[in-house]
Amino acid sequence: MITHHGIKKSAIHRPVVTIGSFDGVHRGHHALLETLLAVTRELDGQSVVITFDPHPREILYPMERKPGILSTLAEKTALLEQRGVDRLVILPFTRETGQVEYDAFVKHLLVDTVGIQALVVGHDHRLGRGRAGNHENLRRLADEHAFILARQPLVETLGAGVSSTRIRDALLTGNVHLANELLGYRYPLTGTVVPGEHVGRQIGFPTANLRLDDDRKLLPAPGVYAIEATAAGELYRGMLNVGTRPTVSTAGRLSIEAHLFDFDRDIYGDAITLHLLDRVRGERKFENVNELKKQLLRDKHSVLARETPGIAGEAL
Repeated sequence: MITHHGIKKSAIHRPVVTIGSFDGVHRGHHALLETLLAVTRELDGQSVVITFDPHPREILYPMERKPGILSTLAEKTALLEQRGVDRLVILPFTRETGQVEYDAFVKHLLVDTVGIQALVVGHDHRLGRGRAGNHENLRRLADEHAFILARQPLVETLGAGVSSTRIRDALLTGNVHLANELLGYRYPLTGTVVPGEHVGRQIGFPTANLRLDDDRKLLPAPGVYAIEATAAGELYRGMLNVGTRPTVSTAGRLSIEAHLFDFDRDIYGDAITLHLLDRVRGERKFENVNELKKQLLRDKHSVLARETPGIAGEAL
């Protein structure tokens, strides 16, 4: 996959385009991308995904509580490449971008600059200022500028439509199983291992403290999670604590700490990826460190007793 930062006239062969934030690159996006690739094959062209960074809501609604992103730009790029996309165009999203009318966006960017042969959109896709570029208006522009417009129907999983909002809601309530099913892969947290206070090591549960690559990444509800971790080039089972560690700290500072089973290596400064499998329990404050240690042993037994959940169509 070839990645473009910004867009200018380029020699893309018969471009077939889709546009969106693609946050999470979830099952709904997978279906849209399958349609994109099918149309691309029919037209003997190249598939092009145009996406934005930062997420448009961060610019258009700066005062609202940040919902958190499901995928960093690096994760999104990797996921789109896995789906077989030929070209990725990353456009910086600014306030000025948000004020562009849909017809001007289509005419100047898609038609004059990219030279699209076809545009593939989701069932509820809207483009341009005020999201005025609905399917009816895009159909008119497709006729006017002689490109094909294809529309992907709503994708439903577990009784409702798949959306980034639904996945965020699942993670914020600790429902990792639902989030993973909607994503089609296990939700990842990627970052660098940094020194901590070594409390875990003192009670027999050394942890890798994670500093996220992108602090906009959405964290699940506070609690303990079963995980698989990619560390030092290998895959390990383990458990993750997301929270403020109320038993051993009064600072109230959020931490992301992973205890990897059968692992005893110095990985400070290394990159590590944690894949969330399931939630074990919520965060609790214990009477003392000994009670915390007893609970951590129970948590470990609980994680080891669980089968690693499979996900149909897993992408990571």
